[in-house]
Amino acid sequence: MSDCLEVRLWGTRGSLPAPGPHTQIFGGNTSCIEVRAGDQVLIFDAGTGIRELGTSLMQGGSPPPVHLFFSHYHWDHIMGFPFFAPIYVSGAPLHLYGETKNGQSVLEILSGQMHPPYFPIKWNMVTADIDWTPVEPDEDVVLGDVTVKTCRLNHPQHALSYRVEYAGRSVVYATDIEHGSDLDTVFIDFIRGADVLIMDCSFTEAEYPARLGWGHATWEAGVEFAARADVETFVIFHHLPERTDPEVAAIEQQAQAIRPNTFAAREGMTFSLPRR
Repeated sequence: MSDCLEVRLWGTRGSLPAPGPHTQIFGGNTSCIEVRAGDQVLIFDAGTGIRELGTSLMQGGSPPPVHLFFSHYHWDHIMGFPFFAPIYVSGAPLHLYGETKNGQSVLEILSGQMHPPYFPIKWNMVTADIDWTPVEPDEDVVLGDVTVKTCRLNHPQHALSYRVEYAGRSVVYATDIEHGSDLDTVFIDFIRGADVLIMDCSFTEAEYPARLGWGHATWEAGVEFAARADVETFVIFHHLPERTDPEVAAIEQQAQAIRPNTFAAREGMTFSLPRR
């Protein structure tokens, strides 16, 4: 069992996958992060980044037990699930967590996308041992000595942020979120003192007025939130699909000039936080 809280980013892009020569540095896969806490494997969202993560988990021959949490069910956050290799391993333990939406559980929502005419492989071909737990805002999920806290985010049809606490360390995953609502103060309290904050910062301040109500934040607002909440490391996440590597790098440079311990999310980026 590791005494570290370890984080790896597998998908950093928002809204739509964006592979190609202009996204090779920061990545073109949609939202997916992996957190290792002791002997627990936690995954947050199943964007297209989860395909490579699934391949990685299969390297030992059979996957470990996995806890998969969903922020919400917009397409870019679930589209990788049918390509997650462990779901086709007979008896592989997979625990799903997410809100019930319009009377549908997380399992019903995910199985609904694996259905004609959307997908050729039907749900009855999924052989993993899957169970599911509905989660709500302000609810804790306790997995041994790991605690996963939840918080409501301002986003169309709503989304959840997750805070993982283990060994005196904490990491917050917060996508998708729009600033400027009554939920701002709740969110700042939720992220307060986190070692790492991974936050949706899709827009710049110049872009934001034309996209008001789309459910995403600016990097400027993200930097301000991180400062107000005394976050140690801030990660700019959910890059626009059309945002090129040089453009993301320019945003990172501007943000670091304001708050040095700030980074633009890159696929493969890792954080290892030893026990405190």
